Amino acid sequence: MSNCSSNSRSNNSSPLSLSKSGTTTCASLLRELQEIWDETGESDTERDKMLLQLEQECLDIYRRKVERSRKYKADLHQFLAEAEAEIAQLSSALGEPVSLPLYEGMKGNLKQQISVIKPTLKNLRLKKQERVKDILEIEFQVARICADIAGNDQILDPDRIQVDELDLSTKKLEELKFHLQELHTEKNLRLHKVNSHISAIHNLSVVMSLDFKKIMAEIHPSFVDTDQPRSISNETLARLTSELNLLKQEKQQRLLKVQDLGSTLIELWNLMDITKEEQTKFEHVTSLVTSTVDEFMNQGCLSVDVIEQVEVEVERLNVLKASKMKELIFKRHSELEEIYKGVHMDVDSEKARNILTTLTESGDVDLSEILSSMDDQITEAKEQAQSRKDILDKVEKWRHACEEENWLDDYERDENRYSAGRGVHKNLKRAEKARNLVSKIQFLVESLTAKVKAWELEKGMPFLYNNDPLLRTLEEFTTSRQEKEEEKRRSREQKKLQDQLVTEQEARFGSKPSAKKPLGQSTYANSMIATPNSRRLGTPSVARFGISSGKERRESGKVASVIPINYVALPKDDRGA
Repeated sequence: MSNCSSNSRSNNSSPLSLSKSGTTTCASLLRELQEIWDETGESDTERDKMLLQLEQECLDIYRRKVERSRKYKADLHQFLAEAEAEIAQLSSALGEPVSLPLYEGMKGNLKQQISVIKPTLKNLRLKKQERVKDILEIEFQVARICADIAGNDQILDPDRIQVDELDLSTKKLEELKFHLQELHTEKNLRLHKVNSHISAIHNLSVVMSLDFKKIMAEIHPSFVDTDQPRSISNETLARLTSELNLLKQEKQQRLLKVQDLGSTLIELWNLMDITKEEQTKFEHVTSLVTSTVDEFMNQGCLSVDVIEQVEVEVERLNVLKASKMKELIFKRHSELEEIYKGVHMDVDSEKARNILTTLTESGDVDLSEILSSMDDQITEAKEQAQSRKDILDKVEKWRHACEEENWLDDYERDENRYSAGRGVHKNLKRAEKARNLVSKIQFLVESLTAKVKAWELEKGMPFLYNNDPLLRTLEEFTTSRQEKEEEKRRSREQKKLQDQLVTEQEARFGSKPSAKKPLGQSTYANSMIATPNSRRLGTPSVARFGISSGKERRESGKVASVIPINYVALPKDDRGA
């Protein structure tokens, strides 16, 4: 019999059977049960059996309660252990050491311990969520930029990005931020490069009149669709670079072609004397002859249409070239004649013209070679004319001085030069200037002789003037001038002797009346008239330059050499070699 059943039988009226509050208790229920058994007449055996059964049921209830309590305790221990482990894990993942001073120094029950650790765990979990969110956002941006660089056009799903929750430290976060900043820099650089390439391609397309939008669409659709960002992938950059290089090569080739056509146009214009009005139509082409590929160029200046127009014009001028070549050759011939004539160089023009006529009509010689040869001769003639200019200027001064000297001689022989009349004062002024100029003739001749000698020494050839060596002409002039001065000296001596003889006769026989001399007539003039040799004032050398009215010329002064004009200085024909 259990303690509970024995006690119920021995002490049915125990004071503990009723609770102080008067509520039903186990003891009151047991007493009520015994009363029922007494009334029903249950035996002790039955009563013990029922009490034993009742006691067993109570033990089962207590046992279940204890098991549940044990399980709850174990759960609390497990929760506490898991919480501590999670705190340690979160602390390690976040890189932030966590201390629990209250928990470490507390000796309370499990619930008290859990109440202390729960807030810390909650804060760590919130920190973890925020850190995961930050890292997830950064990794999403990193993934998006990497996808842009890789050329992946698929839409990224943030939920598919995996975050390593074992490393949520601030160091990891800063590394991700730094990596993201590097990717942003790389993206900006790529975007700048893409924009630069697009701008360069646009400029090239404008210069060559190409379809810019079509070119961009073939490289990547984002370059023509403003609703999506421009592609910055490696493949896109490679395509842009390749297209840009191809367009640069195309521009180089077109520029070289246009420059070649422009140079040909200029040559044909110069060759055929094309008017400025016709040349203006293609100034946009000829202006590119000296341009470089990197210089700024106008819109469409290298388009296919422009090149075709220039090709048509060059072809048209080449057709006209053959018909105008003969005209140009003889025009150059006339130009060459004028150059030689302007510098007093004699040429056999008729012979040269006959040779040119024969060559142009034979058809065996390239007319452009003849024209080129004549251009070279014109250049050489101009250089030679320039080298003779200084000497020719001095020759003109010498000629003018000689002409003034002849005029002065005629003026002084005029018996009526002082007579009243129109223009007398002008002749007096001219005579004064002429005397001043005549006094410089000797210096002019000496200076001119020195220059001619220096020119001949430099060129290695005689200086010809109207087919005569100028140096010999100057020497003859000097000799003639000396003879003229000697004649004047003898004339003065003869006059002096005549005057002396007249004086002696007047002293011996007395003066005789004589006819009055006309006004202005000088004794010197009479003596010049009486002297036959005085008519030799117009020297042959001076006459060659047209200074005096005399027509005589010394035969020794003639030079049969004629300056050749090599109009047909063409390359030798090696066909028969």
